[in-house]
Amino acid sequence: MSARNILVINCGSSSIKFALVNEAQETFILSGLAERLGSPEAVLHWRLGEHKDSLALPGADHRQALSHLLPIVQQAAAGALHGIGHRVVHGGEHFSGASRLDASSLHSIRQIAPLAPLHNPANLQGIEAAMKLFPDLVQVAVFDTAFHQTLPEHAFRYAVPQALYAEHGVRRYGFHGTSHRYVSQKAAQMSGLAVEASSWLVAHLGNGSSTCAVENGLSRDTSMGLTPLEGLVMGTRSGDVDPNLHSHLARTLGWSLEQIDAMLNHDSGLLGLSGLSNDMRTLELAREQGHPGATLAIEVFCYRLAKSLAAMSCALQRLDGVVFTGGIGENSALIRRKTLDHLGLLGLKLDEQANARCIRGIAGAIHAPDHPRVLVVPTNEERQIALDTLALLD
Repeated sequence: MSARNILVINCGSSSIKFALVNEAQETFILSGLAERLGSPEAVLHWRLGEHKDSLALPGADHRQALSHLLPIVQQAAAGALHGIGHRVVHGGEHFSGASRLDASSLHSIRQIAPLAPLHNPANLQGIEAAMKLFPDLVQVAVFDTAFHQTLPEHAFRYAVPQALYAEHGVRRYGFHGTSHRYVSQKAAQMSGLAVEASSWLVAHLGNGSSTCAVENGLSRDTSMGLTPLEGLVMGTRSGDVDPNLHSHLARTLGWSLEQIDAMLNHDSGLLGLSGLSNDMRTLELAREQGHPGATLAIEVFCYRLAKSLAAMSCALQRLDGVVFTGGIGENSALIRRKTLDHLGLLGLKLDEQANARCIRGIAGAIHAPDHPRVLVVPTNEERQIALDTLALLD
């Protein structure tokens, strides 16, 4: 049987990120982005092999963008498309793995929408459009939260009244599950260990960031919670703050819940601390030039990351290594070094040359000899979504 092709779709409120994944190839046959959907500036960008192209789609919605994408996908797949995998952010407690999309699973995803009001409705738009355009193809939802459904209750429960959990699902769910799963499996393969007999601390670092304790292929704890705001300092998100900050700002400054929510999600994190940017590359350059805000943002980011990794170690019986992934984790030797400087108690130590070498997609071990493993593993969420989709086809 020839290797199969899966189209992976990740829909935002005004965008569609896509990739055509062949099960036998690590690189994508086709990838691209439809952005600014619903506006006069709507446009479709794609890359097919070495060829890049764009198509203006003024006013196009998700369905119209997908209908323009369809012939490009069919050309790239030589007519052989075997299924579609959709990234869905929140699966609540209902989904502990990937799910074939049908009337029942769509109903469940709609029911969960209040837990991810910015993400799940947008994911659904893409799913519904794709199901109309590709009615004969198997379509699968892969959830960011599903990997973390193996957290024990003592790790996922908040210390709030029982009724809030029982009646309203208020608990820790975690996100970036597809990435944490993919890179922890890769780390085991790179180290010659069986996935089901390995134990990792994973740091997925990008504009959104989270840590995860992965033991024997299962998530045992993670830094994000009910929403992706909990945990680490991120690009524009604050991460953990005093829960009473809301009432303090409402009382002293008269801020509304909406203002506070917007501040914590969009004006905080690296951007808020530096007063300059949410982009780590910009901040590293500014730090070299002595910018105090950029310097502080990097110090806080690394300290809070190290603190989270140390906390995650409570969920593990032993440690086979620390894994860095995501845009920052894969490309910033500085962030990796400064973070591990805070983790001397875990015996972690870098090989500076190896650390400097692992950027721009280069995977590898960056620890000093005779010290616990530290690995850089590029993530590939699209490939993991495709593999999960293929597993349901089988």
